[in-house]
Amino acid sequence: MSIFEYNGSALVAMVGKNCFAIASDRRFGVQLQTIATDFQRIYKIHDKLFIGLSGLATDTQTLHQRLMFRHKLYELREDRDMKPETFASLVSAMLYEKRFGPYLCQPVIAGLGEDDKPFICTMDSIGAKELAKDFVVSGTASESLYGACEAMYKPDMGPEELFETISQALLSSVDRDCLSGWGGHVYVVTPTEVTERILKGRMD
Repeated sequence: MSIFEYNGSALVAMVGKNCFAIASDRRFGVQLQTIATDFQRIYKIHDKLFIGLSGLATDTQTLHQRLMFRHKLYELREDRDMKPETFASLVSAMLYEKRFGPYLCQPVIAGLGEDDKPFICTMDSIGAKELAKDFVVSGTASESLYGACEAMYKPDMGPEELFETISQALLSSVDRDCLSGWGGHVYVVTPTEVTERILKGRMD
């Protein structure tokens, strides 16, 4: 078993019309044993920017703390929130800095940039960015998430339809992966509001 699969995870971000959604599962396990069913993988950086971290749970929490520290410093110095593109470059640089002993996690970044244009990207554990116009996935359930998102995604969805699509994609994918699941956590972000919902899934 790869170290990235040790705790299990499923993460997906999807773009809609002037909005985006980011969703994760809630299982925290140690290999095949489930330890907790309310684990947080998606973190809010500011109102229009979120990061999801899949991979080894200890490293995801460490990386989140360091990213919050860097973002707060930026806020104090620049007196504004960081753009999603800038934040993606920061995450990439921080991961590449530790490339010889990397943080064992794969981030998914989603945010609203200038003119409320949605931005999503993912990267590997040493910060190689992959940008997308439709959706990005990460975690142990990523293979089945690719299939589900490919089948269900369509461009320019509104917030409600986007929520429905990302939720169905997540729930059907984690059922095909024994290392992730136990419900879901979905954020839908529009220029004016952030909606957070908890999904109930199969508890096995």
